[in-house]
Amino acid sequence: MNGQTRSVIKPGITVLIVLKQDQRTGKLTKGIVKDILTKSPNHPHGIKVRLMDGQVGRVKEIVEE
Repeated sequence: MNGQTRSVIKPGITVLIVLKQDQRTGKLTKGIVKDILTKSPNHPHGIKVRLMDGQVGRVKEIVEE
């Protein structure tokens, strides 16, 4: 599932995000959502979130567990 819709992203779920410095390479970082930073219901590049470890990036994929 992609991370462009805010309503499907909840604190506590596991996601793959792309960090700002990794946007060129597309390298993904796995983590657990702490805060949702994007206010709009949709975003074409992915909803911006803060992970439990403090890293901030845009959700590219939601990990189904």
